[in-house]
Amino acid sequence: MTPIDLLIMAAGKGTRMKSSRPKVLHRLAGRALLQHVLDTGAQLAPRSAVVITGHGATEVEAAIARQTGAAAGFALKFARQMPQLGTGHAVQQAVPLLVQDDGTAVVLSGDVPLTEADTLRALVAASQGVDGGALALLTVTLPDPSGYGRIVRSAEGAVQGIVEHKDATESQRAITEVYSGILAVPSRLLAPWLARLTNDNAQGEYYLTDIVAMAVADGVPVAAHCIGDALQVAGVNSPLQLAELER
Repeated sequence: MTPIDLLIMAAGKGTRMKSSRPKVLHRLAGRALLQHVLDTGAQLAPRSAVVITGHGATEVEAAIARQTGAAAGFALKFARQMPQLGTGHAVQQAVPLLVQDDGTAVVLSGDVPLTEADTLRALVAASQGVDGGALALLTVTLPDPSGYGRIVRSAEGAVQGIVEHKDATESQRAITEVYSGILAVPSRLLAPWLARLTNDNAQGEYYLTDIVAMAVADGVPVAAHCIGDALQVAGVNSPLQLAELER
């Protein structure tokens, strides 16, 4: 079986939470948001989990190390993203901590707590089910896709890329299938793609989503595992959103 390594992005400041507590340590049903993500990821029996920290890094690392404990069954590691220059930059910090590049990297968001383990298993299967491996994206169709990266497909339905909301044209903004922020990819493919990222975009950031176009250009299959349950990919950016998920 191909080993699984979790890469969990948890560096954001969470300004809209209006709290001194790091966003990923806010509690949902009695557990930190980040702990929900780690606990779900643990059900994939990963070899390791690399948590990418930034804002409140010392506090986040101490809390998660304490809660996860030695009995987790996987190696828990931390990478720091200082400063925060985008999602691609975040994952760049984690890749050097992978034991080796023979596994499947599963990229998760530390503020998206309700993804189900079966959904992640299906995503991993989509990545591992192709000779040589595929880049598998977890997508969802939303009635209001504002703010999300849109899944751009060819006339035949093949995924061509992801366009971030701020960089999208009017026609692209009409697309309702969006990227959840969660993906699975062979680690040996991920590192070279990350090395090619640039920040030539409206945000001036290194977007992880730019690896999709690279995969297409390199002839690597791109699979979109689309789910209908938007709650599974709902993130927490404000006290209101946290209250909605708690409810």
